Amino acid sequence: MSETATMTPAPQRLRALERANAVRLARAELKRRIAVGDTSAANVILEPPDEARSWEIGELLMSQHRWGTTRCRKFLACYHISETKTLGALTDRQRRLLADELDSCPTRALALV
Repeated sequence: MSETATMTPAPQRLRALERANAVRLARAELKRRIAVGDTSAANVILEPPDEARSWEIGELLMSQHRWGTTRCRKFLACYHISETKTLGALTDRQRRLLADELDSCPTRALALV
């Protein structure tokens, strides 16, 4: 008799942990790129990568240089958007509005402080 060994796939929880870790690493890299200015938050809002779709908009905004909770909260309150709303849940109109405001008036954003 000839028996062959079959590989069973990893349990679902291990696959989920691997996926979650990959998402965390991708977000951390994206945060670093935003902080140093290689990528703008407006670009990420307009075209979020798959790893960023479940990212809260407040966390994204706070990854920018000199943005804290107060500035983020005031900026989003002007547009009636919750800071806990995810990037994937934003409508196209909200995406364009936030991206335009972030790109067009950096001095206005500083005045919110």
